Amino acid sequence: MQMIFADRAGKWLDFPPLEMAAQSGSSWLLPRREQLIPLPLGATLTMLPGARPIGYDSRQKRFISLEYDPYQEGKMRRIFPVGALLPQGFTRLLLPALKKGQEKLPLLGYTAVGIEKGRLYVAARQTDEHSFWHPKHYNTRELALLIKRRLEEFPNNRIVSQLAHCSREYGCFTAQNLFYRRWEAGIPVSPDCNAACLGCISLQPAECCPSPQQRLDFVPAPREVAEPAIAHLEEAQNAIISFGQGCEGEPGLQSEMLAEAIGLIREQTKRGIININTNGGNDQGLAQLMAAGLDSLRLSLFSALPQDHRSYHQPKDFDLDNIKNTLAKAKEAGVKVALNWLVYPGFSDQLPQMEAIAKLAKEGAVAQIQLRNLNIDPGEMQKYCTQGPGLGMDRMINWLERELPEVKLGSFTRR
Repeated sequence: MQMIFADRAGKWLDFPPLEMAAQSGSSWLLPRREQLIPLPLGATLTMLPGARPIGYDSRQKRFISLEYDPYQEGKMRRIFPVGALLPQGFTRLLLPALKKGQEKLPLLGYTAVGIEKGRLYVAARQTDEHSFWHPKHYNTRELALLIKRRLEEFPNNRIVSQLAHCSREYGCFTAQNLFYRRWEAGIPVSPDCNAACLGCISLQPAECCPSPQQRLDFVPAPREVAEPAIAHLEEAQNAIISFGQGCEGEPGLQSEMLAEAIGLIREQTKRGIININTNGGNDQGLAQLMAAGLDSLRLSLFSALPQDHRSYHQPKDFDLDNIKNTLAKAKEAGVKVALNWLVYPGFSDQLPQMEAIAKLAKEGAVAQIQLRNLNIDPGEMQKYCTQGPGLGMDRMINWLERELPEVKLGSFTRR
């Protein structure tokens, strides 16, 4: 398996003298053959600016950092690592091997990639069927017309306008589903958050890497939430509406408004699933939503160990005890719970992290663990990855399957 790199224009090239290297946490290593699969349909390649690519020299038996294009000898043209961005349903097993520079990297889920006999391979494992979330279903030619029709249907609804923006500008799949009138549709509701997660994709400090999305800047009225939600639940196949999207903060902070909106929705239709994506911190507000008719809850978590949870999520007024209380209330109310575990090679596959997540899942009667590749600059993760390479993300998945036989592992919210 040979390494690849990118030139400044973003064109990637293979380099047969060096083998593909990968990274777990802060450690460079050679990927095991069973960790590699052909580049999935819907995956894309991206350059990692400001970093140096690493390859492995099998003759010298050492990892080598490249700075300049080896095909342009004497011209001192910088080259960069290449990472793959996986479609939904695939879990990253290893990172691209790189030497980090000072430049901040965009918040993406970089995955190790190499080439053999003209075919690209990635260090990944398919952990769910991604038929509903395959890119071929989105950004189609008819999307513009479908957006126009929905906007005409709800001309004064700010949420529908926001979702039109997210569909066009960000290519957000859950936003687009409202216009395609199918599957899971996102409904953003909260500009505020009670955490300051390092990998937040809607709000970052000015000195950090830019956020890939702009955050919602208003709190909608209950009617604005209910209108598109009712239409979607009534019309869509496998209908789900979800609060808590990438373009907003913590939806649980809007519990008063959302409880009223859920009441309006259920007065009109009993069809479909009402879901919330949450950090679980506002346990009292979330309990109010459960009482109003919430069907399912997906709780995002970086770590179930207190110190790591605080360090990454930087919660303002909650901790893991509040999250455990949310899970207990959901169990009592019969609300289906999924843990949205933000996983990172070299950190999540450390045994203490694995044991803590398994314990939380058992105590909280969790039905599903959704493995979500953490989108972050690898440089931001160095302080967490001090124990050397992990056990291996593939071995972690196997361990979870043995330890939690009643818990479904996957990537998507189920009906």
